[in-house]
Amino acid sequence: MNETFEHGPWPPRPVEVRLEIVYDDELDVDDPAFRYALRDRTPTSIRRPGPAGAAGRCSLARVIAPVIDVADLRPGFVLADVRSYLDGRRGRDAYDAGHLPGAVFVSLDEQLADHLDPNLGGRHPLPSPAAFAAAMASLGIGDDDVVVAYDDAGGTMAARLVWMLRVTGHEAALLDGGIQAWDGALETDAPSRAPATFTARQWPAERLASIDEAADTGANVVIDARQRERFEGGADDLDPRFGHIPGAHSVPCRENLTADGRFLPAEELRAKFGEAGITGNEPVISYCGSGVTACHNLLALEHAGLGLGRLFPGSWSLWSRDPDRPLET
Repeated sequence: MNETFEHGPWPPRPVEVRLEIVYDDELDVDDPAFRYALRDRTPTSIRRPGPAGAAGRCSLARVIAPVIDVADLRPGFVLADVRSYLDGRRGRDAYDAGHLPGAVFVSLDEQLADHLDPNLGGRHPLPSPAAFAAAMASLGIGDDDVVVAYDDAGGTMAARLVWMLRVTGHEAALLDGGIQAWDGALETDAPSRAPATFTARQWPAERLASIDEAADTGANVVIDARQRERFEGGADDLDPRFGHIPGAHSVPCRENLTADGRFLPAEELRAKFGEAGITGNEPVISYCGSGVTACHNLLALEHAGLGLGRLFPGSWSLWSRDPDRPLET
């Protein structure tokens, strides 16, 4: 069925979408964790409850918002703990010390990245679709699961998993405020989940940017999610050269958050991204140190109604390893 709806909250514009309605008697469409995603370039299949006895597909698929509150968690959601640290601490140790009830641990380094030569793909290149599918299946995450990921850093690490799932057509969201937003008891035992069926899907080309596309800041708004100190050339022990891609805008992902690690209101996010020249109509490429926190900016853009943008997976860790690539400080 084809109908015309108003486009999102910002800016309003008509778009035509095709909806696939899937009758599901157990789904509450008034659940605030779900929304109708009627924005162009977003999934348009939404699941809804049907009349008594309805079966099959007449067609609506669930589309979960990119960021949800603790109050929106529902039984059956798969919680994923993606804590990871740059200072040598192990995310698994933090998970073992206490995690949200039923949460599985997802390793950023082992399950959300490949292990190529950094000179070829940066420090955290995307894994192959087959490797990612195998990792998710081994954790008991299946094609039909809704995944809510968290960390203890405002979602800056967990965003990588959420972005990877969403761009391949799976339902996933960040838990706003992370583990700190949970006021219940934590668990220390890992859940026992049976392996699931998770279909490998190619990383969509329209959601990725190459190093040459990231260099074209005349055709794209390129945003850097790292701290401003690193953007401005502050030395660190992560990459061989310091600075940023010429023409890129500094949009630190940490500035998407309030002091307690929750996302800023959508209107404040729009104003923040607007300072980088983003109004929702421009092609946006997001990068960071190694393609992890850049995903936080991409989810923040979507959360603010500013489109989806593209990820430059190699990010600065790839750019800085090429001596022929210029830099600015």
